[in-house]
Amino acid sequence: MNILIIGGTGATGRELIKQALEQGYKVTALVRNPNKLKVTNRDLKILKGNVLDSASIHAAMAGQDAVLSALGHKRFFVYTDILSKGTSNIIQAMNDHKVKRFICITTLGINDSRFKLGLYYTLFVIPLILFFYFIDKAKQEKIIMNSNLDWTIVRPVQLTNGKKTGRYKHGDKIGHYILTKMISRANVVDFMLKQLTANSYIKKSVGLSN
Repeated sequence: MNILIIGGTGATGRELIKQALEQGYKVTALVRNPNKLKVTNRDLKILKGNVLDSASIHAAMAGQDAVLSALGHKRFFVYTDILSKGTSNIIQAMNDHKVKRFICITTLGINDSRFKLGLYYTLFVIPLILFFYFIDKAKQEKIIMNSNLDWTIVRPVQLTNGKKTGRYKHGDKIGHYILTKMISRANVVDFMLKQLTANSYIKKSVGLSN
């Protein structure tokens, strides 16, 4: 299976590329700075591009069977629509190239999962640090939900750099209103890749937690 990975230079994106290659997928990674991706593999194609540049997305989309997005940014204190606008461009390219399967990581704590990252995030981190980021994430989710793709939105709790255990919880009852739960990026990626051959969460959002 040929898969396109968006956001491959972030911590989650790098883990996504690593596990996808280990599982035998043919991976194309669309990244802004290829020098940040220190991976060499015959099944990996690295393309320089930007989700805000429709032409580069279209070039990367040709021949793909599915798209996995770990798109993010670090512009936390100013409003930006990188996530929502970039995702709109991805969806348009997928429609043009007739690619249906889209798996996108967002976060617990937005839209119908609000407040489920615990009091620390609800009262401090989100309103004071990630306010604009969460607004854009919420818009990103709604754009995906309104598409005609076979989408799955993956909403993890707080991410860690722990190991892949293959043991985690998933569903619509994930998170806690008081406590902040955690999950490793490696386990999130394990779940995302499993969705390429599963259909339980097509056109659904799903929470993830250890």
